[in-house]
Amino acid sequence: MRLSTAPSSIKPRQLAHLHSQLAQLQAHLSDLESLLRMTAVQADHVRCLGGIHGGLFMAASKVLGEETVAGDGGGGGGGGARRAA
Repeated sequence: MRLSTAPSSIKPRQLAHLHSQLAQLQAHLSDLESLLRMTAVQADHVRCLGGIHGGLFMAASKVLGEETVAGDGGGGGGGGARRAA
């Protein structure tokens, strides 16, 4: 006899629980969407930073390459002068 009343009282409780879980899922999906948008913006900025760093590395390579060439020419002559003295 209670079995006939039990399913009718369980169903609204289950539906209420399902409703609360769906609301929580919706909130989490909204947070995820916001985080994904922010990640897309940050990824674009990281790409820009990568280009800037690449330019800095190329400039440093050119400067250091010129110093090495100038150092080899000047250092070899200076070393020869020391040996002669």
